[in-house]
Amino acid sequence: MKFEKEMKLIRKGVEEIISEEELIKKLEKAERTGKPLRIKYGIDPTGYDVHIGHLVPIRKMRDFQDMGHTGVIIIGDFTAQIGDPSGKDETRPHLTAEQVKDNAQKYMEQLYKVLDKDKTEVCWQTEWFGGMTMTDVLKLMGKFTLAQFMAHDTFRKRYENGLPLGMHELMYPLLQAYDSVAINADVELGATEQKFNILSGRDMQRYFGQQEQVAILSPILMGTDGKEKMSKSLNNYIAVFDPPKEKYGKTMSIPDEMILNYFNYATKLEPADIEKIESQLKENEVNPKIIKQRLAREIVAMYHGKDAAQKAEEEFNLIFSKKEIPDEMPKFMRKTEKIVITELLVSSGICASNGEVKRLIKQNAISIDGKKIDDIFFEVDKESVIKIGKRRFLKVVKIEEK
Repeated sequence: MKFEKEMKLIRKGVEEIISEEELIKKLEKAERTGKPLRIKYGIDPTGYDVHIGHLVPIRKMRDFQDMGHTGVIIIGDFTAQIGDPSGKDETRPHLTAEQVKDNAQKYMEQLYKVLDKDKTEVCWQTEWFGGMTMTDVLKLMGKFTLAQFMAHDTFRKRYENGLPLGMHELMYPLLQAYDSVAINADVELGATEQKFNILSGRDMQRYFGQQEQVAILSPILMGTDGKEKMSKSLNNYIAVFDPPKEKYGKTMSIPDEMILNYFNYATKLEPADIEKIESQLKENEVNPKIIKQRLAREIVAMYHGKDAAQKAEEEFNLIFSKKEIPDEMPKFMRKTEKIVITELLVSSGICASNGEVKRLIKQNAISIDGKKIDDIFFEVDKESVIKIGKRRFLKVVKIEEK
C-alpha cells in the first residue's frame, strides 16, 4: 500500500482516524501538487502549566511536520474566554484577554519543545472573529440545529441533570468548527473527548464548500498513578516545566502495566521499536525496571537532551538504589527559632500551597531527617533535611545572628 510507512507512524498513539481513506487521498494530493497538508490543533490557554499528556496530539503534529507538512496552532483567544465544555460538569470562569495572551506565550514556549518552529504557523482566532458582525454570527449559528448540539454528551447530561448550561457554551463547538474553515485545515488533531467538536469542523467546512478535514483522535494519557487521566489537580502529572530529575523520577513511579502506554503516547520511538519492547515485556525477556529506565531516558531526552537524561538516571540510582541523599538540593534559610512545616515548605517554593503540604502529610509523604511527619502544625527548630514525596529534598539552614 502506498504511504504504508507514513500511515503506520500516523496510527501510532491514535485511537481513531476519520477516515483513513480520506487521509491517504490527501497525502496523495500533497505529493502530486507539492503543497503540504495543513495540520490543525487548537489550544485554549486557560492556564500555562502544560503536562506531557497535553502533548500527545502535538507529537502527532511533529510526525506530520517530519513528513514535510505544516502544523497550524490556533490560539483560542475567543474560546478560552468561554471554556471548552467537553467533559465538564460546570461552567468555567471567564479569563481576561490579557490573561489569555500571557498564558498563550508560555504555552507556545512549551509546545516548541516538540514542534519544528520553522514548520509551525500560529494563528489567533481574533484574526477572523475580531471583525465579525452579529449578522455573520447568526449566519454561522443557522448552519447547525439545537438537536445537533444536544447530541453532545456533555450538553445532554448537564441539561438532564438540571446543571447550568450557558448559551455561550453552545457556541464553543461552532467557533472551533469555523477555525477549520478560516485556516482551510486538512487534518485536525485532538483528544477523543474532542470528537464532537472536530466532526463539527467537518460539517462547517462542507457548508463553506471546502474539502472536509480528517479527524485524528488520540486517547487521554493516564497519570503516573495508572488510575486517572493525567491531571495537575490529582498530582499525577509530568509537567513540561519539570526539571529532568523530576521527569525521570515521576516516570519511574508509573505502574509496570503503563509502560507500553507511555512508550506509545509520550515518546517519539518508532512503532517497530515499541513492538520489540512489547515482545520483551510479554516474554519476560527483560526486567520491566530496565525497560522503564529506557522510557524515563526517552522522555527526559526529548525535552532536555541525552546528557540531561543520563545525569537524571545517575542521580535517581544514587538516591533510590543506594538510598542516599543527593549532594545538591534546594536550601531554605530559616531566620526564626521555629517555623511551622506548612509555612516552611510553601515559603521555600517547593510546595505550591498549604493544602498541598497537608495532603502530603496525610499521605505520609513528608519526612524530616528520616522521620515521617504526621502533624500539620509540626515546628522545625533545627537544621534538617526534609524529604517531600519520593524525589524532592530541601535542606533547612539556620541564619546565624551577627
